[in-house]
Amino acid sequence: MSFSKFTSNVARLGVASAALLAPAIAFAQDAAPAAAAAAAKVPVPDKGDTSWMLISSALVLMMTVPGLALFYGGLVRAKNMLSVCMQVMMIAAVAMILWVVYGYSLSFTAGGGLNPFVGGLSKMFLAGVTPASTVETFSKGVVIPELVYVAFQMTFAAITPGLIVGAFAERVKFSAVILFVVLWLTFIYFPIAHMVWFWGGPSAYADPGGLIFGFGAIDFAGGTVVHINAGIAGLVGAIMIGKRTGYGKDMMAPHSMTLTMVGASLLWVGWFGFNAGSNLESNGGAALAMMNTFVATAAAIVSWSLVETFARGKSSMLGAASGAVAGLVVITPAAGYVGPMGGLVMGLIVSPICYFFVSTVKNKFGYDDTADVFGVHCVGGILGAILTGVFVNPALGGAGIVDYSTADFAATYGGTATQVWAQFKGVVVTLLWSGIGSAILYKIVDVIFGLRVPVEAEREGLDLSSHGEAAYHS
Repeated sequence: MSFSKFTSNVARLGVASAALLAPAIAFAQDAAPAAAAAAAKVPVPDKGDTSWMLISSALVLMMTVPGLALFYGGLVRAKNMLSVCMQVMMIAAVAMILWVVYGYSLSFTAGGGLNPFVGGLSKMFLAGVTPASTVETFSKGVVIPELVYVAFQMTFAAITPGLIVGAFAERVKFSAVILFVVLWLTFIYFPIAHMVWFWGGPSAYADPGGLIFGFGAIDFAGGTVVHINAGIAGLVGAIMIGKRTGYGKDMMAPHSMTLTMVGASLLWVGWFGFNAGSNLESNGGAALAMMNTFVATAAAIVSWSLVETFARGKSSMLGAASGAVAGLVVITPAAGYVGPMGGLVMGLIVSPICYFFVSTVKNKFGYDDTADVFGVHCVGGILGAILTGVFVNPALGGAGIVDYSTADFAATYGGTATQVWAQFKGVVVTLLWSGIGSAILYKIVDVIFGLRVPVEAEREGLDLSSHGEAAYHS
């Protein structure tokens, strides 16, 4: 082959190669900025998950007003009906204001040196929380608007202190209730919420998270944060405020089991937002929490009615309503972690134990817990927290434990004994923090306002003496 022909062929080959490689070179040049743009892209909230969380937030609000208000209202005497409704509604309003001012920040931001116990103030007045800001859910890369998360958690803060007032209903000053709630949310609820639920997300996990979270304790929707926390505070309040005038002598039966049944039913419906909403996503995890909320509650209603039939010869509407709430309480920490059969067993177990506390232990020790807040919420919450550690075992149908410390949320499980011990430590910390702290706060309020209304006002009824109105007119 002549040299000129060789060079001519090489030239033609070079032109052809360049033509073939041009698209690849162009693609590579275009891919680099595209990849950079994708990396810098702001996460887009999932519309389905966002919609579900908006609905869940509204459902939890319905638990409070009208659900809790009617449930407690029916349990007190007619002359105190509106006072309980007013307390529950005003508590919710005050809690919402505190939440956006500093509660969200204290609960869900890093707290520096105090981080195991409480968050910081970096998001005080919702600083940096905008319609565009997002929070990551439990699935890697899935986000919802931060304002939706703020609203959802705000409804938890609104209902929890409302639970407490059922323990000392019919005898406490309205001003004392409101001041106590302000202090209790600040020094008890916000820190406990931080201890249990703050984990900082996978990108910030250099921070060890809250104290109870660090134990490895799990609480899907608030067994410790809501029910044990409020239940022990209610017991302390009932003891420190004292019994109702005429307790044990006068007739103090609930004035309307119809309203209590309606309230309990609204609680059950709203609790689907409470439990299934705590999954933060509209997926199989939410479905599991929803199914458990069905079956555990149903089992507890049947179980309570059976126990009551054996003990008293009759089952009552009050017992069925109490069983419903006990079942909802016991499944709350476990809703997204245990299988439906585990939830069923938990519902069957909780009612006999709670029934024993409200029918025997309360009489034995003589405290006046008007709506059995301790016997149902605290006892049911403790049982739920411990049994979560049992039935989360995959061998018993549990869903395993989500390890939030890893970016891909790998499921880990250390064994029943390990998990039950972690759950037990979380329960003890909650009981001590809320029990001792609440006692101090009650004393402070008593010094400032006095906790209890005068005997004359109590006999007249708090509807008229505190609010100048009556629930019913003859």
